[in-house]
Amino acid sequence: LLLLLLLLLSLLWLRGRGQGFGQTRFICTSVPLDGDMCAATAPGGGSAEELKSTVLQLRETVLQQKETIMNQKETIRELTAKLGRCESQSVLEALPGEPKGGGAGRKSGFSKNTMGDLSRAPAAETLSQLGQTLQSLKTRLENLEQFSRMNSSGQTNNLKDILQNKIDDLEKQVLSRVNSLEEGKFNPKNESEERGKIESTLTSLHQRITDLEKGQKDNRPPDRFQLTFPLRTNYMYAKVKKSLPEMYAFSVCMWIKSNASPGMGTPFSYAVPGQANELVLIEWGNNPMEILINDKVAKLPFVINDGKWHHICVTWTTRDGVWEAYQDGTQTGSGENLAPYHPIKPQGVLVLGQEQDTLGGGFDATQAFVGELAHFNVWDRKLSPGEVYSLATCSTRALAGNVIAWAEANIDIYGGATKWTFEACRQLN
Repeated sequence: LLLLLLLLLSLLWLRGRGQGFGQTRFICTSVPLDGDMCAATAPGGGSAEELKSTVLQLRETVLQQKETIMNQKETIRELTAKLGRCESQSVLEALPGEPKGGGAGRKSGFSKNTMGDLSRAPAAETLSQLGQTLQSLKTRLENLEQFSRMNSSGQTNNLKDILQNKIDDLEKQVLSRVNSLEEGKFNPKNESEERGKIESTLTSLHQRITDLEKGQKDNRPPDRFQLTFPLRTNYMYAKVKKSLPEMYAFSVCMWIKSNASPGMGTPFSYAVPGQANELVLIEWGNNPMEILINDKVAKLPFVINDGKWHHICVTWTTRDGVWEAYQDGTQTGSGENLAPYHPIKPQGVLVLGQEQDTLGGGFDATQAFVGELAHFNVWDRKLSPGEVYSLATCSTRALAGNVIAWAEANIDIYGGATKWTFEACRQLN
């Protein structure tokens, strides 16, 4: 009310000056509490109507300004939200270890959605793993050097020197990459290309060392070997040369040794076109080991993550999806309704040591197997308890898989995974 009185007095004063009054007198008129101030009489004839019109105009202006301010506030809120989203996206793109892919498959219930995601470990960590792989190859070369001293073979010595030089060159490359990363001179594209070159050289180098080692192991039976995956990477794996046929039942058995934590990873995975999880054995994170068939899952009661050799078997039939699990020759669990009436599809890719998110690839380091694996055999039927026991006790009556038989000629290895002589059965006999 005081503000309106002052406004009215100011308007009267200005109006009086505009009319050239020599001296202005202000007349105060009392207005009842419930009366309309704008209707009060005042000298000057129509001055009350003019004042009322001015007040209404001012009120309209205030309302318009209020509406403008509200609109501006809403615009500010929208811009702030967009800015926040942009900043969040920038942070995600700047993080080298953040997965970019979407998720498909059954592991979406885990704390980390990994099906369909590629593990991109920080570049320095990956190069560190490559350095450890090089050290493993150097150890093998030292063993070869001792062998060559006892056999005084000029050709062996020559090969050993060539391989030693190659390893030295690779070590220099790794050191150079690490230095570049520390100085911030390496971008992700170059890092990926250089890592690919180093991994390709490692695979070639590993194969040459393996060929050289064969000279020491000519008398070894073709099935008496094991695969070793010393690091949790997305490039160490073995590939079975033969695919699986269409199967309405199967038995998968193997010797396995690991103490990796959390979870030993993926001993094997079989993918077919359109289904990356056709047949998978995995122990991921703190979850128990599981068998996946066509993305359906059963939890297996294995207790094997103790750094000791264990023999495990899983059998399954499509009728009612009945499955059985054996550890060290003894049945430890069973169930049904695991992908019932779904035959295992043919023409796929069978990989040891990695979980496939795409056909033959899409490996995630967090799901990689760490440990040792041997005598991986596959049958297209359900084995009997007696047959499983014979396998677990290394009996001479034990049968090799009629679909996949464990033999060096059937396996290709990549990324620095190694082959050694399998000793578990010798310890049992």
